[in-house]
Amino acid sequence: MANQVDPTILELDEHQCWELLRSQEVGRLAVAIANHPDIFPINYVVDHASVVFRTAEGTKLAAAVLGESVAFETDGESDGEAWSVVIKGRALEIERMYELFDALELPLYPWHVGPKHRFVRILPEVVTGRRFRVVDRVAAHAGEPPQHRAAPD
Repeated sequence: MANQVDPTILELDEHQCWELLRSQEVGRLAVAIANHPDIFPINYVVDHASVVFRTAEGTKLAAAVLGESVAFETDGESDGEAWSVVIKGRALEIERMYELFDALELPLYPWHVGPKHRFVRILPEVVTGRRFRVVDRVAAHAGEPPQHRAAPD
């Protein structure tokens, strides 16, 4: 559906958002630590309409599971279009034995070599997404009116 304020922005439905989330491996986890925002890059996988990531003990884990809510975002660009999906919800550490066994089987591969033995699941309350044409950077830099890049043939 086109955005009411800007018709060049397409609002994605929840099914489209999950499809795009499944197409990526890296996103950003936003938390509040003592009322100060912080953002962490995370490797993730979609699992049963939720997002799962691995982490170690520390600030990210504590802020995610002890706070009231988190936000998660991932985005991408291809063929002259960009998109962004945001999930807002609660993060819970996966601690039950069988759920933990299931999490260990997920195709979840952190980039950093350090041990990440804790699994966290983000349970979404709100899932939103947008898609839009990318502005031609050269024209925008030269002060010309924005022109959308043509999609490759």
